[in-house]
Amino acid sequence: MSYKESEEIKELSSMDVETLEKKLLEARRELFNFRFQQATRQLTSTSKIKDVKRRIARILTLLAEKKRGVR
Repeated sequence: MSYKESEEIKELSSMDVETLEKKLLEARRELFNFRFQQATRQLTSTSKIKDVKRRIARILTLLAEKKRGVR
C-alpha cells in the first residue's frame, strides 16, 4: 500500500456515514463517466477506472464497518 493510499484511507475513515455516502455517489458518477469515455475512445489512461473502483470498494468497506460499529 502506498503512502497516498494510506492517507486516503485515514481521510475516509475520519468521515461520518453521510459524508461517505456522498463520496460514494461522487465516485460512482466518476466511474460512469470514465466508462463512457472509454466506450467512446476518449479515455487516455485506463488505470483511472481501476483507481476509482478501488476507491469505491474502500468506501463501501468503511461504510459497512461504521454501520456494524467496528470503527
